[in-house]
Amino acid sequence: MTPELEAIFARPIAHRGFHDADNGIIENTPSAVQRAIDRNFAIEVDIQETADGQALVFHDYGLDRLAEGSGRIIEQTASDLVQIHMKTGTDKLWLLADLFELVAGKVPLVIEIKSLMRRDAQGDFVRHVTEQVAAYRGPACIKSFDPDMLSLARAHRPSVLRGIVADGAETGPDYARYGRVDRFILRHILHAPRTRPHFISYGVKDLPKAGPSLMRSLFKVPLMCWTVRTREQRERAARYADQMVFEGFDPDKDTV
Repeated sequence: MTPELEAIFARPIAHRGFHDADNGIIENTPSAVQRAIDRNFAIEVDIQETADGQALVFHDYGLDRLAEGSGRIIEQTASDLVQIHMKTGTDKLWLLADLFELVAGKVPLVIEIKSLMRRDAQGDFVRHVTEQVAAYRGPACIKSFDPDMLSLARAHRPSVLRGIVADGAETGPDYARYGRVDRFILRHILHAPRTRPHFISYGVKDLPKAGPSLMRSLFKVPLMCWTVRTREQRERAARYADQMVFEGFDPDKDTV
């Protein structure tokens, strides 16, 4: 691994920040990120494209579940979105630039680009994000479920660390648009010759799988797994992966 990848994989990765909804610390918010910084955990966040091409730190495609707003993020501007409060806690919505300012290299960042699965793979947005990551002073990487996004990132800024997010890609609503062959390709990361991921982020429930296991053992591509919540999952992560993305417990204190 490169020194920057080693830094990203050195500590457990807090899923959407070290959040605690029962105490008003909501996922992907400044409070959740600060709590992870305070514990020296790496941080995984999600970003969504806004109507004006900015990167909002938020997981869902719509606002309704977590924020005091409604509608799809892609249909609203960044300037409007950052005025919106979360339903609980004291945080407002915020942008990737705000996240960089808060973290400032203190801990590593894993930035998942949420894809609308468009034919153009949101090319302008991906290029904008990779430019921001390239300019950031601190260990950071991008990842996505969408291989086309990774291909774009590779072509535009090959030095920005990139990872593919994957799982068993079983039949279901998440993969309704994919046929059997496409799901096989995604499951086993057979797009790797064009995406060239620096790392893999794989669903812990679906480990081990031939594709990620072979890439890890033969090509030394490091493997993080998501999202570890139980003792059994933590044991599986320790056996099959190089680091875990965790949620709901403190890896330094709890055995789950």
